[in-house]
Amino acid sequence: MAVHIAAALAVAFIAGRPASVPASAASDTLRLAEAVALAREANPMLRAERLRAAAARERIPQAGAWPEPELGLGLVNRPLAGFGTEEMMTMNTVRLSQMVPWPGKQRLGRDGARGLADADSLGALEAEAMLVAGVKTAYWRVAAIDRSVTVMRQTLALLESFQETATAMYGVGEAIQQDVLQAQVAVARMAADLVLMEEERLAGAARLNALLARDPDAPVGILELPPIGGPLPTVSELSGTALAARPALAAADARIRAAESRLEGARRESWPDLMLGVEYGQRPQYDDMVSLMVGISLPIRTGSRQQPMRREMEAMRAMEEATARNLRNETWARLAELRAMAERARSLDALYASRVLPQATAAVESALTAYRVGQADFMTLVESRMTVNRYDIERIRLAADYHAAVAEIEALLGGAEVAR
Repeated sequence: MAVHIAAALAVAFIAGRPASVPASAASDTLRLAEAVALAREANPMLRAERLRAAAARERIPQAGAWPEPELGLGLVNRPLAGFGTEEMMTMNTVRLSQMVPWPGKQRLGRDGARGLADADSLGALEAEAMLVAGVKTAYWRVAAIDRSVTVMRQTLALLESFQETATAMYGVGEAIQQDVLQAQVAVARMAADLVLMEEERLAGAARLNALLARDPDAPVGILELPPIGGPLPTVSELSGTALAARPALAAADARIRAAESRLEGARRESWPDLMLGVEYGQRPQYDDMVSLMVGISLPIRTGSRQQPMRREMEAMRAMEEATARNLRNETWARLAELRAMAERARSLDALYASRVLPQATAAVESALTAYRVGQADFMTLVESRMTVNRYDIERIRLAADYHAAVAEIEALLGGAEVAR
């Protein structure tokens, strides 16, 4: 009887060895490229950023336009007695006036608005790159959960077979009651962990659906999880690409240019604007008259208007320069962090595949042999098997971490793919 039970255990262990990346049914798979395309088309946040950029473009002609001309009508020099038109100076007037800004003011206004519009357009590209990274990360998290759930279900089936085997052995006096109780606890704990993982899958799918602008409960089929790729370029190489290609960095430079234009425009606020006007006077009983007017604005409140405006624009320019420097530093630091995360995942995965899992599998076989002859207790057998499954799940998690880190790196590079 003991020989048959030991053989059953051996078969259970062999059957319980899960594949690292289970195959998925093609008909029930949401492809990553499809998810990214859907997010680019339908995500409301990205649409808002694009509309913000479009609105900013419409401010450029506004900033460079002259003030509207003024049209005035008047009844001039009407006598109070009778309000008649007999007086020589009585006339009906039409006046047209136009303020002409000091040369350069409107150009600087256009340059400032154009810089901000360029920044918003680049901001939309940055938002798109970050959205794609977010979609990929959410996608691979759910894919990892799918594969982890598969491993956990296989583990649960294995533990249930252990429980049946321990119960059978206890029934013939080949095992103790503690083995049966420990097997029951192991089954219950794995079942609870499986429920939690399935709930996490629901949450992850809802998050992915939100990024794709779909209903939270829209079905999400089995997802792809490619294997871990090769080593990434150095931090210096990645940073060089990011400095040249990241939209957020180019947007920061565009805001600096806009701030410089606005500062120069603030300086020119101390210069007067020209006022031009023409007036036509229609005299009912005499010859008509025409008047021409020329004037200038008087910027005399420099202490309360022009100088504070200039200081404001100087502070804004310094702020944009500091923001750009900080963004470059943060980009460099984040690239270093993400590369380290990706390389850590790659190295650990290689270590688990080449050394840890073979050793853990050998430990399972050793525990099984020892349990057959009564030299190991039941929990040693179970724990050795569970260790192998934990490393299988860890490899799945490392693959998701690696691809999520690479996705964010590519976002920081302006959407360019990382050579690996």
